[in-house]
Amino acid sequence: MPQHAGGSLPDALFSADSVRRIDQYVIEQLGVDGFDLMQSAARAAFRRLVLRWPGIESLLVLCGAGNNGGDGYLIAANALRHGLAVHCVAVAPTEKLNGDARKAWQKAVADGVEVRELADISEPGLDSLVESAELIVDAMLGTGASGAPREPFASVIARCNRSGLPTLAVDVPSGLNATTGAAKGEVVQASVTVTFIGHKAGLYTGHGAAACGDIVFESLSTAIKAGDIAGIADSGENGERPIAMLQSWKSVQGSLPRRPANAHKGRFGHVLVVAGDRGFGGAGLLAAEAAARSGAGLVSLATRPEHVTAALARCPSVMVHGLTHGSELPSLLDAATVVVCGPGIGQSAWGQQMLQQVVESGKPRVLDADALNLLSSRVAVPANNQILTPHPGEAARLLNCLVPEIEADRLAAANKLQSLYGGAVLLKGAGTVISAGETTVDIAGGSNPGMATGGMGDVLSGIIGAVYAQIIGSPARAATLGAVVHLEAASRASIEKGYMGLIATDVIDALPQVFREAESITGRREEEE
Repeated sequence: MPQHAGGSLPDALFSADSVRRIDQYVIEQLGVDGFDLMQSAARAAFRRLVLRWPGIESLLVLCGAGNNGGDGYLIAANALRHGLAVHCVAVAPTEKLNGDARKAWQKAVADGVEVRELADISEPGLDSLVESAELIVDAMLGTGASGAPREPFASVIARCNRSGLPTLAVDVPSGLNATTGAAKGEVVQASVTVTFIGHKAGLYTGHGAAACGDIVFESLSTAIKAGDIAGIADSGENGERPIAMLQSWKSVQGSLPRRPANAHKGRFGHVLVVAGDRGFGGAGLLAAEAAARSGAGLVSLATRPEHVTAALARCPSVMVHGLTHGSELPSLLDAATVVVCGPGIGQSAWGQQMLQQVVESGKPRVLDADALNLLSSRVAVPANNQILTPHPGEAARLLNCLVPEIEADRLAAANKLQSLYGGAVLLKGAGTVISAGETTVDIAGGSNPGMATGGMGDVLSGIIGAVYAQIIGSPARAATLGAVVHLEAASRASIEKGYMGLIATDVIDALPQVFREAESITGRREEEE
């Protein structure tokens, strides 16, 4: 899980360009020497290395040509001073080094580090270096890299990943786009990523969620004699603005809807789930049960008549209605606070009728699954009271593009969908992106491979619908809360079930535990006040 040296993890996420400009601001406006800053970064990274792997005796440090490589040379020097066996390889020729990176190389050599040029090492020789190491330090490509790594970097990255050795990435895993989280080619699979100055959005979404391992933030405040860099990135005094905010269970649990002692079901909304064409009755039931477990005062399910008996047997607290035609839906819509439409509705006439009635009702709504597929064939009509929850395939259909285009920049895709459809857009995937416009974007930090199974999206739509029913007027907040709760419940469930055995109902079963924790925190805060 992400960590932060000496405090809570910063919430603001920046583009790589912004972080570089913040770094420049620290050097030019605050008078911090660039090489001193680099030395501070190297010390911080080495300290984290020792804390994570206290018994390590040998490491292989791979260095590029930029400041990221400079960090690597200084990490090698730190390691050598502490008695570790160090092999340092210049993946980019040292003759290409300049500025602070060249100073770092010179200092490392002066301190006794033997730097070997990759071009002078045979394939068997490189294999031998990898085999003799217990740990790899990746200081090859920094935040300036955006495309697929070129040779020889691509081959070296692939070799690192094949080695199975733990890897510490400096600032960003080589090959990862630090802004978008995309990986157009080979990317280092890090065990730990130590990142500096400001958090990069790409570390938390898309491929970044899989490549970074544990993320550790180091503010480098010791490099400045007065003040703390940790607040500079977030304060905005440097003129840079974040492109997203990182949201976690810890950050949202205190803002979930509170329940006064005189609460009654009418205060917490009525969620109507419209779902489940023939053969897909389980989708509607999962969404409805998740809504019931997420605090909705009332939950109704409108589904095919043949699913009614099974739904009542599974979850008798849900009011189940069997519908054969869309004309039967308006009376149920009238009573609803929020409508969840889409899980398993299919794309036949039945599903089309249901979606049409939901849209024409004007009710606050959560549109998921086949509702989104049907929506992609309609003229976009923005609605500020709706939440769309597409996975990348559905997002591609909504934007009439290909899935790789969505994954190339998940934040941009979510923002584009929001501009077309209004309300809030939740783009699913590792590092879920929630957009209510380019200036209001959240990333739900974290991922869980066990969630890659059928029904998880149905559970998410039910959770979001229930939260939305309790905080009407804030679709973006409801989407963010729902996404974080969903991930936290899956994390709790996977402790017992593991990843491969995790199914959607396990997440529903874990919801009471998650909400109970939030209630206990809220109770403690009220007592303190």
